[in-house]
Amino acid sequence: MVQLTALTEEVLSAILKSIDEGIHVVNTEGKTIFYNEVAAKHDGMEVKEVQGKHLIDAFPSLTEESSTLLKVIQTGKPIYNQTQVYLNVHGTRIDTINTTLPIFLGKEIIGAVEIAKDYSRMKLLAERLLDLQKGVNRTTKKKVIKQVNYTFADLKTVNPVFISTKEEGKKLAKSDSPILVYGESGTGKELFVQGIHHESIRSGGAFIAQNCAAIPETLLESILFGTAKGSYTGAVDRKGLFELADGGTLFLDELHTMPIELQAKLLRVLEDGIVRRVGSSQNISVDVRVIAAMNVHPSIALQDQKLRSDLYYRLNVFTFSLLPLRERKDDILFLTNYFMKEFNRKLGKNIYGLEKKLELFFIEYQWPGNVRELKHTLEYMMNVCEGTQLCVEELPMMLKHHAPSLKGKSNHPFESLSLRKNMEVLERELIMNALELSEGNVNQAAKLLEIPRQTLQYKIKKWMD
Repeated sequence: MVQLTALTEEVLSAILKSIDEGIHVVNTEGKTIFYNEVAAKHDGMEVKEVQGKHLIDAFPSLTEESSTLLKVIQTGKPIYNQTQVYLNVHGTRIDTINTTLPIFLGKEIIGAVEIAKDYSRMKLLAERLLDLQKGVNRTTKKKVIKQVNYTFADLKTVNPVFISTKEEGKKLAKSDSPILVYGESGTGKELFVQGIHHESIRSGGAFIAQNCAAIPETLLESILFGTAKGSYTGAVDRKGLFELADGGTLFLDELHTMPIELQAKLLRVLEDGIVRRVGSSQNISVDVRVIAAMNVHPSIALQDQKLRSDLYYRLNVFTFSLLPLRERKDDILFLTNYFMKEFNRKLGKNIYGLEKKLELFFIEYQWPGNVRELKHTLEYMMNVCEGTQLCVEELPMMLKHHAPSLKGKSNHPFESLSLRKNMEVLERELIMNALELSEGNVNQAAKLLEIPRQTLQYKIKKWMD
């Protein structure tokens, strides 16, 4: 067994203790050589009850076959995001999700480290989310549950193709078949889906929307299908979104982010209308129309194996593709005038029209954030404008890089040529724009920026400190 120096051990221990997730390290003999306070809290133990002891002595319900740590030592292969249920030495049941990695020194395995998350607490979070959803959707005496704020009339357009899409949506809304909606972020997918629900025979029932990317994979199954009492520590009988949406519509946004295994369960519900709560053997019949949406093209999701082909063909009974704003240029100035009237009313202003250069820029700009980006851009400009007409100078800094300068001296909007300062300004503008487009969803903003979520969280925290 390779020995660490005292200094190395001290530094390593300090690093591991600062991590806010459960860390458990064992040597090749299965004895614990490091066990932090977070792990102890997860396991209902004291650090001294585990430190220096063999894993099976501290957790007698585990075996060499069931322990992820011992299995990794035997195989030398990592295990990612695996649930584990076991009893601690006090007989308390523990539910965790573990990522377990072998520790190598050169080619020799010297131990294994496990990073554990408290599954029970995550499940309880899922229950709280369901309670909030249930509270919002609590039935009245007439059992009328409405969460629909928009109809097809709210989806403004003068584009002939988009008008045709709306008309087809109204016609097919009368059916009970599942629907798949594809469109880039900001094209109005949820407005379109709410319009379908409003036009359907289910308009008096529940409309429940769930963004599949907004919930951790480990919680999504409980959110959708509910839980049975005793399925994990503290679990109670609780309805999932399918049961809450019974008689109405369930909208699943960003379907391609749903785990493939869970997509198989969704397919079974679409086929037979039966759900089974997590931890239960009882089948529950539900009457729910499922509408799914994606912001990537289905063919790409299929190619990248993010969408099951059998689920796609089941949902593909009715498919709608919502045009991006750059492909419906006749809507750009129409929507601009519509939003300006709306902001005039809200802000108590009297601003009408765009100067010619700004008008040309609006038409030529690609609007990657689509209608949402256009609306937020106008909201900013209407707030800062002190005249009666919007001009290029009032564009958000993010868009000034694409627009012609009115000053005639320089084509850049920066006050100095300092690369560091200007990079910081640009980075902040890009991040703020991404957060605005994603409506504050950090995961989605990170995807738009094409950076890890942890990096984005660090940068945001740095600004706040």
